[in-house]
Amino acid sequence: MSLFEDIGGIITGIWTTWKHIFRRPVTIQYPEEKRQPAPRYRARIILTRDPDGGERCVACHLCSAACPVDCISMQAGERENGRRYATWFRINFSRCIFCGLCAEACPTMAIQMTPDYEICQRDIMNLLYEKEDLLVDHCGKEPDYNFYHHAGIGVSQPRGAGAGEQRPVDVRGLMP
Repeated sequence: MSLFEDIGGIITGIWTTWKHIFRRPVTIQYPEEKRQPAPRYRARIILTRDPDGGERCVACHLCSAACPVDCISMQAGERENGRRYATWFRINFSRCIFCGLCAEACPTMAIQMTPDYEICQRDIMNLLYEKEDLLVDHCGKEPDYNFYHHAGIGVSQPRGAGAGEQRPVDVRGLMP
């Protein structure tokens, strides 16, 4: 019985080959013709802004914690009004696997993914994107979302200036 099954498998393979051998190949001439990706395709990462024009990123480090390949790094800073921001933000696209976990972990919707897939470079150091390269002038997929308005966080005084609060400790001053 196995001989008949083997012959049937060989005939099926040959039939599939002959069925497709005389068809014209579907070739896309890439630089001139670009394939339209699927609607939910995610590739290039961008940093978006609030509807007010301010940066959405509050440097909470959740994106870098969620990244499985550790390609995101940043440093937090604080403005005069007490709100946090990223003083620098860096993504190494040569390590990024475009999984989208950073965008899902972002509570402020600052990190969003676009279908732009043309980020190939010959020099690997050109794939290291800084905050200035990632920051765009629009709100992304959520044009009306403002983190500070939705979260109800209003900073009225600097840290440590409230009743019963202590001033923040400069950890560099504790070193011998």
